[in-house]
Amino acid sequence: MIRHCLAGLLLALGCLGTAFAAGPDCTRSFTLALHDHGLLYSVDTDTGIDKDFADELERRSGCQIRVSLMSRARIWKLIESGALDFSLSGIANDERNQYADFAWYFSNKYYLLVRKDSGIHQLADFEHNNKFQLGVIRSFRYSDSANRLVDSLSAENRVSQAGGLEPLYQALLLGRIQGMIIEPFDYPAIDDKKIRDVTTIVEFDDPPIPHGLIMSKKALTPEERDKWRAVVNEMIADGTVRRIFAKYFKPDLADSMVPF
Repeated sequence: MIRHCLAGLLLALGCLGTAFAAGPDCTRSFTLALHDHGLLYSVDTDTGIDKDFADELERRSGCQIRVSLMSRARIWKLIESGALDFSLSGIANDERNQYADFAWYFSNKYYLLVRKDSGIHQLADFEHNNKFQLGVIRSFRYSDSANRLVDSLSAENRVSQAGGLEPLYQALLLGRIQGMIIEPFDYPAIDDKKIRDVTTIVEFDDPPIPHGLIMSKKALTPEERDKWRAVVNEMIADGTVRRIFAKYFKPDLADSMVPF
């Protein structure tokens, strides 16, 4: 009797383990879009954190993932429509939560990079002088204080939008904008002597913002999104995400960005 009960228990545990071990459904290929953004991904070198993460996601899941390059604005539109399954390093807000789900794997803070000759030493300086123009990447959202600044200046037609970082750096150097919002992935560019000599950094008083794998709710069922989230959690748990970030950042910064 005891032997039969034990055998039944082991069988049940085996089935449970198989259920939990079941990975994503790989009966179709998936689509994932990268965007050209500093250390996240460089189209010039075909390298970056997001590319490494996408490669590992494909290897771990066993699924075919077709990777492409798009602007961030187009990525969000296709995620919403269900024409794109995934993107990376995304942050949530109320609007995005309607059509996207997230699997968090890092967090970071945002900063304001301003011209030294702009007279900007704190956020209030930017808001209270109507000559100052801010540059942002189209469709980007940031931390709470940064978003409030963008929204208030947008209402006054004092925000210039670009498709990527390079046009904003050029506008900053030429004095067409007096500031732009940056994050740690942009550090190599601001170490360039031309930019470093004419700029300084103002901090936003905000906590780090979680970033993660973006999953289209229209393209993926809740059950499948949970399976992909489990793949990401495995990558965090065994140190893979930390190792990816350590390739691009000093150890203390990598540690601070991968707290999950």
